[in-house]
This record gives sequence, C-alpha cells and structure tokens, in this order.
Amino acid sequence: MDPFKAIRPYQNHEVQAILSRLINNPDVLRALLGLKYPAYALKIPFFQSLIKLFLKLKARQIRTVDDYQDIFKGLMDHVIESSTSQLTLEGDEHLDPGSSYLFISNHRDIALDAAFLNLLLSRKGHTTFNIAVGNNLMEEDWASDLMRLNKSFIIQRSGASKKEIYSGLALASQFIQETIFHKDESVWIAQKQGRAKDGVDQTDPALLKMIHLAERKSKPIAEYFNSLKVVPISISYELDPNDRLKAFEVAAGDSDTPYIKEKNEDLKSIAHGVQGFKGHVHIAISDPLTLSSEITYEDLATLITNKIVSNYYLHPTNYAAYEMLNPGSSISKDHFDPSHIQELSLRLEGLSDSVRSKLLEQYANPLIQQTLLNN
Repeated sequence: MDPFKAIRPYQNHEVQAILSRLINNPDVLRALLGLKYPAYALKIPFFQSLIKLFLKLKARQIRTVDDYQDIFKGLMDHVIESSTSQLTLEGDEHLDPGSSYLFISNHRDIALDAAFLNLLLSRKGHTTFNIAVGNNLMEEDWASDLMRLNKSFIIQRSGASKKEIYSGLALASQFIQETIFHKDESVWIAQKQGRAKDGVDQTDPALLKMIHLAERKSKPIAEYFNSLKVVPISISYELDPNDRLKAFEVAAGDSDTPYIKEKNEDLKSIAHGVQGFKGHVHIAISDPLTLSSEITYEDLATLITNKIVSNYYLHPTNYAAYEMLNPGSSISKDHFDPSHIQELSLRLEGLSDSVRSKLLEQYANPLIQQTLLNN
C-alpha cells in the first residue's frame, strides 16, 4: 500500500497513462494551444487534431519522469531566453550535490520560483527536487497531473473538518520526511501559504509546525530541523508580469472589499508569469542553518525570514519604486536611472491611486525590509 499515492509526484510506471489522459483532455489541449498560438490559429480546420497527433507522437518518447523533465528543461531554456534579460545564481557552493536539503523560499511566481532554482541546480549536478504545491492550485485535475509529473506534491490545506485538514497536513509532513531521509531527495517549499503579493517576505511559524508534525513527539525543533538541513532561498525579479493583478488583489483586501478570483485565475497567472518579461532574475542560496537547542518555531521563522531578506538582490526597480513613493530619499539615490521610473510609470497607467500605491509597494518593500534589517 502506498500511503502517499494521493499527494506524491507521479512515478515512472505511471507516466505514459497520465500523458495519455492529458492529451485526450480537450481542456488541456485548449490551454496549451492558448499559450503557444494566437486565437485565430484555433479556428483553422483540423488544427487541434494535428496538434493532438503531434503530442501523441511526442509522448511516445516520454517513458520516465526524467524524460518528462528533460523536455521541461528545454521549455525553461526558452522561457529564460525569451522573457528574462539574465538569470543569475549565487551561494550554490554551500550545497553538496550528494546531499538532500529542505529549501524554504520566498514566493513571487506560482510556477517559476522553484522551476528556475531546479534548472540552475540541475546544471550544477544536483538531482531535481520535489516541489510543494497547495491544493488551491488543483481546481482542475489536469493541472494537478501536469505538476505531479514534474515532481510536485500536494499539501492539502482545506477539508470538511479540522480533523481532515490536520490529516492532510500530517501526510505532507510525513512525505517530506520520507523524501529527505529515505529517498535522499531535496524538497522545496514556500515560506508561507501563497505568494507575497505585497513584496513583504515573512516566514509563517505555522508552516514550520506543519513540517515538524511527523516527528513532533519524538524530536525537538532544533534536532529535527538541523537534520533536515534547512536552506533559505531568496529569489528576486526585476519585473513582475503579474504586478498589476497582485496590486488589485492587495488593494481590495486593504479596503475590505471582497476579492473574488475568476475561474482558473491562478492558472492564468501561471501563464502570464511564464510568458511576461521579467528582466533580471536572481536567486541567492543561504548556507544550511545550524540551530541552537532552545529555538522556538517563532525564532526559526524569524531566522529564515532574515536570511531571505538579507540575501534578497535589490534591482534598480526596487529603488525606483521607493523613490516614486518617497521623492528625494537618500536611500534610493544613485541606484536607478530615469528608464526605471519610466518602466514603472507605464505599469501604473489606468490604475486608481490606491492600486498604484500597492503596485509600487510590491517593488519598494524588499528595499524597506532589507534597510530595516541592516539598521
């Protein structure tokens, strides 16, 4: 019996059946075509049938998870070439390709935060890691299938009762334990539920409690997290393709206006994040944490937050946004040029004052957090 079957990544023997199911799902076909081809192409006679035939022929070459990930790496190379000015990495010398780690990262883009790190580390000889995703992204079964083919596992954060929710979180904790200690593979998880839509990176102690559930009664906090080899990860985007959408959502929350997501809005955000121009993307890897015996969940959360904030790479857009909110500030002086003001101004067009402020704060808050930490 496989206790993790409902949440774990798919295994090699399942790949062909899952691919066949995906290819024969018209919703998947429409979603994939919508990403790659303009709307008029979908009206060409037999166009979808030809694409479906092509995908079937392609799928015959994919028999393992590694085969699938090789194709995914090719797609990521295209994303980097077409939507970034550069992708840079620092701190990988802290990691041993032969070891497994628990990567705890800030979270800005639904799909790309983990994907960029996975690609860069695989180029350095590391085995690809397992990626934690919330069940809120699984409105469609086919979206779950695509993610689980790419070594994602599901954290069940909702349920009909508290007992059901606890059971789902405990299962995720056990899976993390099994993956790191028995499969000797690394795990990536965001520092809190959901993206930091306001640009403020904070680690949620509740996340750490969830991770500890599997050994809470047998191992103290420090002992267990030291054995997991926790590595804070900082990812920063010069430009965020979803910054306007995030600003609308944050502004609605601040005004106590209910924000109702459109159907498949998260999937649309994934597509927009992948396709939109991101400028310079930088990832910084911290050295694995060494924790003292008396540490609490709150202390550990603060430690991870501070590592992420201190290693955050500040782009000229971060300084330009701060300047636009605080004209004449000495903090932002000489760290940007007029082109960065112009770029941000274009993104503000047509927005109300409250939404404009929230968009600029997304970019300015990392600078504010880092300044406060260093003072």
